Amino acid sequence: MTKIISLLVLQVLFCFTFFPLSYSSNSLVETTCKQTPFFDLCVSTLESDPQSSTAAVSGLALIAAKSVNAKASATLYQISTLLGSATDPNLKKALSGCVDSYNTIIKTDIPVAVEAIEKNNPKFAVGSATDAGNEAQRCEDGFGGKSPNSPISDSNKMVHDLSVILQSIASLLL
Repeated sequence: MTKIISLLVLQVLFCFTFFPLSYSSNSLVETTCKQTPFFDLCVSTLESDPQSSTAAVSGLALIAAKSVNAKASATLYQISTLLGSATDPNLKKALSGCVDSYNTIIKTDIPVAVEAIEKNNPKFAVGSATDAGNEAQRCEDGFGGKSPNSPISDSNKMVHDLSVILQSIASLLL
């Protein structure tokens, strides 16, 4: 009987010791994501990285930046593939503009945002994240008209929305 009671006491202590830790990290992701316009995308993006369970808000911003960079890189690859097979001059022109936009996101906007977060200068991270979202929208607008017009509308929207999430999280660091 004492072994059963001891086992129950250990189980209760285990639950109270480790449950708050996991609850608080999940709570930080959810609390942070509630302050973005894309809650579900934010939660799924941040929770897909195991480091989010122990990250502070600045760490969550870095995870968001990494996600923008990954999706922008995949989109640039998609654009390059489409550009290689495009025969319509208008499509080629629009896709070439997208190459410029996505190179700006990958080579300038996100590296500046990451450096700003790491150096505790969130104002520049907010600006760079905003620029990244604008570049994705500029790519979409290059296809002339209202979305969705391009063969990469879904990717443009995802990069835009992830950039807005990054901008929102970086704003929390101000």
